[in-house]
Amino acid sequence: MRNSGFFEMMNLLYQYSKLSLKVTLEFKLDRSMITLAIFCREMIAVVVMLLILARFLHIRGWDMNQLFFLYSFLFLSYSLFVFIFAGVRDFDQLVHSGEFDRYLTRPRGLLFQVIASKIDLPATLGHGVVGLLLFMNTAFSVGIIWNASNILFYISVIVGGAVIQASIFMLTAVMSFWAIRIENVRNLIFFNARRIAGYPISFYPSLIQKMLIFIVPFSFVNYFPTQYFIRREDMELFWDGFMYMTPVVGVLMFVVVSLFWRIGVRSYSSSGNAMY
Repeated sequence: MRNSGFFEMMNLLYQYSKLSLKVTLEFKLDRSMITLAIFCREMIAVVVMLLILARFLHIRGWDMNQLFFLYSFLFLSYSLFVFIFAGVRDFDQLVHSGEFDRYLTRPRGLLFQVIASKIDLPATLGHGVVGLLLFMNTAFSVGIIWNASNILFYISVIVGGAVIQASIFMLTAVMSFWAIRIENVRNLIFFNARRIAGYPISFYPSLIQKMLIFIVPFSFVNYFPTQYFIRREDMELFWDGFMYMTPVVGVLMFVVVSLFWRIGVRSYSSSGNAMY
């Protein structure tokens, strides 16, 4: 009985995904241009970083390949995140438009409906291609032996990194139940932390290191996974166990944020149809 419910939910998720892809592909040229725009925007940041590193060669002992390998985690995990959790990312729009009210009338879990409701294919491809280019250009030049255990660990930290980012977005999404629009708060918390995490956290003062470990834990998205593979000397500043904890941090964050989500749903009162 329980298995039939699981398969029914997976089938429903599949049907939602097909519908989202049909909507996306309805405007192929427009979506292709958006994908290209995202790719170019992110590549500009990579090129700026490349120009800086070409001048200095090393920054605090990290060479160009090691820094770009670290950078690739941000893009690949974000690509997976927007493929699965785009509905969570844009949740405040559902609340603001009043569309979330319709979800309340359906006989399915609210969080499941929000997650299943949207796939952002242009962002998935735009960030994913940049991440793959960085990974393919660095993965074999930073001294990693790609055996089965390393490949499995790499996959687990990409998934864990995506779940960590989803949890951060869910936390800001919960604020929508009271504040309706939280776009600026979300950008302040997520994208600024992500920008800072583009470099090893050992470069920063202790206060920022603690923020990226314990408050907005982007260090588990890219810095500690990178240290697991290349073992730079600056890892001595931190506990070795952090290198293995990305999947654990992702699961724990998702469980805790899900509890906040339930509290938020109980406090929700409709915004009506605020857009119109």
